[in-house]
Amino acid sequence: MKVGTEQQIIDSWHKNAKPWIRAVREGEIESRLFVTNKAIVDTVLQRKPKTVLDIGCGEGWLVRKLTKHGIDVLGIDVVPELLESASRDNTGRFQTMAYEDISADALKQKFDVAVCNFSLLGKKSVEHVFQQVPTVLNAGGAFIVQTLHPVVACGDQPYRDGWRQGSWAGCNDVFGNPPPWYFRTLESWESLFMHNGLHLTQIAEPIHPKTRLLVSVVFVGEVAGK
Repeated sequence: MKVGTEQQIIDSWHKNAKPWIRAVREGEIESRLFVTNKAIVDTVLQRKPKTVLDIGCGEGWLVRKLTKHGIDVLGIDVVPELLESASRDNTGRFQTMAYEDISADALKQKFDVAVCNFSLLGKKSVEHVFQQVPTVLNAGGAFIVQTLHPVVACGDQPYRDGWRQGSWAGCNDVFGNPPPWYFRTLESWESLFMHNGLHLTQIAEPIHPKTRLLVSVVFVGEVAGK
């Protein structure tokens, strides 16, 4: 795909902010309701964190959910319209920030858990997130990532890293201009953790209760040497 794909991702989310807010708040995405929402919430709560950084928080549903458990949550996203929607509920804290700007200096706080829930779509931007996350975690902290399972998401294409055309599969037809995304094999995801000082302590594979098919994969990486 042509150069500039990272910006295409951001442009797409700007254009689709309104339908995404509605889809999430009205429960239009079946896989989230049946599988993935519970998977990420349960994994975070298992850590018993006091503070959480939600990277790519979107319209803030995970921030709201975790705040109800007494957790101090900061949600960051690059799309102001999504954050405006998130802020209306007066739960959690929100900050506009691009992935490329994430750093310990920019955040001015350390966290027990950093989480990305289906929010890692790019190549260089994602690599930057992995490089910076260990610097914003407390001792014993963890980075939790839920993403499409590579075995399922690969489809009929070759099983190797590379840019893919986007899709709004599972969403209604109001969405348009789907964001491209960078496909990674399971081995590549594991390498991202290991090469950035994050020891993988858990890999879970949530399954849809109706279809009994793989839906996603959840990684938990702890800061090595802390």
